[in-house]
Amino acid sequence: MYKTPASNRLHIGIFGKRNTGKSSLINAITGQDTAIVSDLAGTTTDPVYKAMEILPIGPCMLIDTAGIDDKGILGEERVKRTQKVLRKTDVGIIVVEPVTVLDGFEEELVTTFRAKKLPFIFVLNKCELKGGVSREYLLKHKIPFIEVSAKLNKGIDELKQKIMELAPSHWSWVPLVADIIEEKDLVVLVCPIDSAMPQGRLILPQVQVMRDILDRNAIAVVTKETELKESLASLKERPKLVITDSQVFEIVRDILPEDYPLTSFSIVFARHKGDLDVFVDGVSAIERLRDGDEILIAEACTHHVQPEDIGRTKIPTWLLNYTKKDLHFEVVTGGDFPEDLKRFKLIVSCGGCMVNRREIMHRIEKAKAQKVAITNYGILMAYLFGILDRVIAPFK
Repeated sequence: MYKTPASNRLHIGIFGKRNTGKSSLINAITGQDTAIVSDLAGTTTDPVYKAMEILPIGPCMLIDTAGIDDKGILGEERVKRTQKVLRKTDVGIIVVEPVTVLDGFEEELVTTFRAKKLPFIFVLNKCELKGGVSREYLLKHKIPFIEVSAKLNKGIDELKQKIMELAPSHWSWVPLVADIIEEKDLVVLVCPIDSAMPQGRLILPQVQVMRDILDRNAIAVVTKETELKESLASLKERPKLVITDSQVFEIVRDILPEDYPLTSFSIVFARHKGDLDVFVDGVSAIERLRDGDEILIAEACTHHVQPEDIGRTKIPTWLLNYTKKDLHFEVVTGGDFPEDLKRFKLIVSCGGCMVNRREIMHRIEKAKAQKVAITNYGILMAYLFGILDRVIAPFK
């Protein structure tokens, strides 16, 4: 991986009515013609994502959205997609211009931002135009705003600095395992190579955990599960931690001495991207499953489906064998996540390595609000294999 993954970038959502200069603002912030600019209202249709390195912000993801006042059947669909962006936005920017009449569209955005505890700032674009009802409205209601001119490149540096001030603490690099190991500690990574692995490289969670270990000035030893026994025998000292792919828990469990600390990449990401306690509490819902119950398998990315796919084949099979119940499974991928969760008795989330933490936390909060149990791939597998207490112990 030669660049910061999208999931670890500060997500900055640009919102506002049509033709307020959202795309022009993005071009001014990036210093590039990133977004299409036109005097024709409604130029931006679907959300446009642009990964950038912007000083002083650093690695970030700018999201240009369709106008929140888009009209017609197609316009309503565009607005729905714009609202989905809120689930992964770390900092919100509401763009208005001096002649904009602030009404229910902006007020709804503000209400949503505040309900989600999402930091935001109004940007008064085209500040070269004097007067205007929007400036008066913002001043009257004491709403924070910053004046810029995307056309004249005025106020852009001040806006970048304001974004940094607003950025929530969780967006930046949260340790994966660096806080539970010390310098010079030895960490063994068990990385199976099977048909689901990308050709010629490791998967993203493995790469990120390895980098986190190296940043801690610790030592990473990588092996396959088939060579784990020999790898352990060759070490001069006992590893501080063993991290494995959850799918080979049983193999690693049987090889590893009981007193060797063990966890998995999926469980590392359960804490990194979500809420480990909520996921651990949620897995107990397995014991309450009954015939006919529905279970949602939630994958945060899209990938080529393998014959032994973890979400579509292995987890359903393990659950059916464990519970001996007639269970029904539904799989959603990518940005899809049902609004109504009440029909599900359990949600099983992937590790979320391809999305940011806010997206996973949105799903957790949605499940909690509707009183639906939610857990994580790795935690579910550890529970079914009888080693849950052992694999979460390193984080206690």
